Amino acid sequence: MVKTKIDMTSDKGMVKNLIKFVAPIMLSGILQLLFTASDLIVCGLFGSEHSVGAISSTNALINLIVNLFMGLSIGANILMARCYGQQDAVKGQRVADTAFLLSVLMGLAVGIIGVTCSRYFLIWMGTNAELIDLSTQYLAIYFIGVPFSMVYNFCAALLRAVGDTQRPFYFLTGSGIFNVALNLLLVIVFKLDVAGVAIATATSQALSCIAVILYTRFSKKCFFKLRFKTMRMHKTEAKEITRLGLPAGLQSALFSISNVMIQTSVNDLSYTLGAAAVDGNGAAASLEGFVYTSMNSCAQGIVTFGSANFAIKNKANIRRVILRTVMLVCISWLITGSIVLVFAQQLLGLYAHGNEQAVGFALQRIYITVGTYVLCGLMDSFAFALRAIGYSVLPTVISTCGACGFRLLWIFFVFPIDYFHNITWLAISYPISWFLTALVHLICFAVLFRKMPSPPTDESSPRDGATQTERSKTATGDDVCKQN
Repeated sequence: MVKTKIDMTSDKGMVKNLIKFVAPIMLSGILQLLFTASDLIVCGLFGSEHSVGAISSTNALINLIVNLFMGLSIGANILMARCYGQQDAVKGQRVADTAFLLSVLMGLAVGIIGVTCSRYFLIWMGTNAELIDLSTQYLAIYFIGVPFSMVYNFCAALLRAVGDTQRPFYFLTGSGIFNVALNLLLVIVFKLDVAGVAIATATSQALSCIAVILYTRFSKKCFFKLRFKTMRMHKTEAKEITRLGLPAGLQSALFSISNVMIQTSVNDLSYTLGAAAVDGNGAAASLEGFVYTSMNSCAQGIVTFGSANFAIKNKANIRRVILRTVMLVCISWLITGSIVLVFAQQLLGLYAHGNEQAVGFALQRIYITVGTYVLCGLMDSFAFALRAIGYSVLPTVISTCGACGFRLLWIFFVFPIDYFHNITWLAISYPISWFLTALVHLICFAVLFRKMPSPPTDESSPRDGATQTERSKTATGDDVCKQN
C-alpha cells in the first residue's frame, strides 16, 4: 500500500502540510539560484572584465527556449496530482512513462537547437560586441546540459505531485555543491572563464538527472517507477499532459519573449551607457530571482494541492488552499524582499566587484521591481488557481495580453521617448503588467470557481476532512492501492 507523505486533500493541518510541501521547493529554488549566482560571482572575481554581463545577457534567451517545453512538466504535475488524489496508481504509471519519454525527446530537441543557433540568437538580440563571443561560448556549452536538466525537472515535477518534495531538494543540493567546486577549479585553476562555468553547469545537471532517475527506478516507496523495458508513450496521457501543460509553456515562453525584448532594450542602452548597463541589469535580475523563487515556490502549492482536491471535487478545500497559499506568498515576499532591499548595495557588490557604475544601474532597477514583487506573486497564484480547476488556456491568454502584450507596447511606444529611455522606466513596466494581469486572473477565477459544481452531500460522499486513503476507500469500497 502506498503511504501518503503529505495529505493534500484534508483541511486538518493544511497550513502545516503546505509549508512541508513548499519548503523543499523553495530551498531547491534558492539553492539553484545560489549556484547560478556563484557562476556570476566566480567570473566576476576571477574571470574576464565582462564575463558577468556575457553570462547574464543569455538568461532571457535560455528561458525563452527552455520554458516553452518545460511548461509541459506542469501538465505532468497536474495530471499526476489528480492520479495521486484519486490513488489511481495504474494511470499514474502511464503518466510517468509518458512524461519521461516526452522530457527526453524535448530535451534533445532544445539542446540541438541551442547548440547550433546560439550566435544567431544573440545577434538577433543585439548583444554588445564586447560580450557576444563570450556569450556564444557560454550558451553553446550550456545547451549541451539541457537534455539532462529537462529530464530532471520532469521527474522532480512528478515526485512533487505525489507529495515528495524532499528528494528533488537532496539531489539538487548534491549536484549544486559539485557545481560550485567545479566552477572554482575550472575558472581559477584552469582559467577557462565562462566556458568553465558552463561546463560545470552542464556536468552538475547530468548528475542531478542520474540521481533522480536512479531513485524513481529502484525506490520501493515511490508512487510510480521508471520501468525502461515496458516504458512507452501513452497517447491519451500524452494528449492530457500537452493539453494541461502546453498553455503553461506558451505562457512562460511569451513572458520570456517580453524579457528578451527588455534585454534587447538594455543591450541598446549599452551602446550609449557602456557594457556596465548590461552587467548591472544582470546582477539585479539575479538578486530578484531569490525573491521571485520564494514566492513562486509557495504559489506552486496551489496547482498541486488544488489539483488533488479538484480530482475529488472538494471546493471548500480548494478555496482554503488558495487563501492560505496567498498568505504564504505575501510572507515570503516580505522576508526575502526586505533582505534584498536592505542589503542591496552589499549584495550587488559581490557581482559587480569594483564596478560602481554597474551597481548604480542595478539599484535603479531593483528598488522598483523588488519593492512591488508581491504583485508578481499574486499573479502567479491566481494563474495556478485557474490551472488547478482545469482551465489551462485561459491564464495563458490573460498573461499574453496583460503582461507580455503590455510590456511589448511599453517597449515599442514608451521606451523610445527620450525622457523614458532609461533603466528606471524600463523597470516600471514590470509592476504595472503584474498588477493588471493579477487582477484579471482573480476576476476570472472568482467567476469560474462559482460555476464549478459542488460535490454531492449524501452520506456516501467523502466527508470534509477525511484523509486521502479514507476518500479512496469510500469511492471504491476497496483499497485502491491493490492496483499496485
